[in-house]
Amino acid sequence: MKNKIKKSFLKSPLYSTKFEKYFEIYENLFRKYINKKITFVEVGVAMGGSLFMWRNYFGKKANIIGIDLNPEAKKLSKFGFNIVVGDQSDKIFWKNFYTKIGKIDILLDDGGHTNIQQISTLANSVNNINDGGMIVVEDTQTSYMKKGFNNPSSNSFINYSKYAIDSIHRRSPMLNFEQNVYSNKVYSIYYYESLVAFNIDSSKCDKNKIVSNKKEEIYFSDYRHKGYYVKICNIVKKNFPYLLNFRIIIFLVKKFSGRNLFYLINKLKIFSYFFNIKK
Repeated sequence: MKNKIKKSFLKSPLYSTKFEKYFEIYENLFRKYINKKITFVEVGVAMGGSLFMWRNYFGKKANIIGIDLNPEAKKLSKFGFNIVVGDQSDKIFWKNFYTKIGKIDILLDDGGHTNIQQISTLANSVNNINDGGMIVVEDTQTSYMKKGFNNPSSNSFINYSKYAIDSIHRRSPMLNFEQNVYSNKVYSIYYYESLVAFNIDSSKCDKNKIVSNKKEEIYFSDYRHKGYYVKICNIVKKNFPYLLNFRIIIFLVKKFSGRNLFYLINKLKIFSYFFNIKK
């Protein structure tokens, strides 16, 4: 089974290109769909080489559909592929596509890689993927490329995908946010070099809940904030013991060495981490 996708790629009768690291990622993401009755859609088929790869990899039960902006791609229909010509950046195209095809299992976006193309494909497809399916967006390095893509920018696909991360956290019982399409449909997200995979499963997107392993509640002192108070009290006690005779001093130490000081000190620490990673 190892490198089956790459072997299928190399044996394809038509031309195609892929990044080397994608093959291992594909194996990890897609092996569970082999010999299953699935509908697999690839956006951006070019000369058609990858369509043969997918048909050989998934097996005869898979329905392989290709989408491309170039009308010439229709010629690939003679090889038994369902080819649809359309603009992936157009939400009307997607509406018509899913009205005709119905829900699918896997969508692989290897299209034009611009912000609007990738964002439109994700946003208009997330509600049209069967539970247990995936949306995989390739070549997301374009979110950092200036030439041809006008990135990095606040409107990049990667920045848009970060809102999906925020949405997943809406399900936490510790928060009180309204749910949206991503929190209701996207169970998890995998990030790789130049590739992002969205795992779709609404059955796993219900509100989370806290579980205890004991009937009785066990309390403990929270030293996240109290720790600074104890440290400062010890310093004052050791060096200025007479100050502890004044209640106002104790009050001020407790007031300003609690959460306020905790947040201030750690904000400075965190800043250094952000500064170093952005270099």
